Amino acid sequence: MTAITRRLPFGLSEVVAPSLVGYLLINLCTFFIDLGILGLCHGTFRLPIPVAVTLSYGTASVISYVANRILNFRSHDNVGRQFPVYVAVSASNYLIFVLGLTDLLTTLGVYYEFSRIIAACCEAVYLYCMLRFVVFRGSPGAMGAREQVAAVDAEPADSGAGNRGAGTPDPVPAEAAAEPSVTEPR
Repeated sequence: MTAITRRLPFGLSEVVAPSLVGYLLINLCTFFIDLGILGLCHGTFRLPIPVAVTLSYGTASVISYVANRILNFRSHDNVGRQFPVYVAVSASNYLIFVLGLTDLLTTLGVYYEFSRIIAACCEAVYLYCMLRFVVFRGSPGAMGAREQVAAVDAEPADSGAGNRGAGTPDPVPAEAAAEPSVTEPR
């Protein structure tokens, strides 16, 4: 996501966080999973719309949490504390946008399809902000674009052990390698 973000035009690479690009890709996929499950539950199994929407949204939300946690925000926080916060965020999103805003706009005379699209755009902004600043705050992927650039710039050049992966031994200096090891008898 960092490589994609760096290639964004019009100076967006300095403003858009890599986690936003990852979030958009992950949640676009989970949106299609949501629609597929909705079609299966309502179209095939003939479940009532509220039940079908709740099942499809709930399943897509759990998939989104797992994918964002692992792939996007790279969080290692305790799931037992983090997941309930995510459930509260998803429930508030469901009530405010999926049901509330969609119903409000439809009541005001906006076509229900367009109401759902507007609500989905609002929900995307809300969910991303909540994931980045509340659910996954402090995670490596929750840094903004400028913070990530600063972190990359702060890393030392390829001159020391700071750039090596875990488990990679430091090279032995040439002077130390040339000198034989001498142990003194006791």
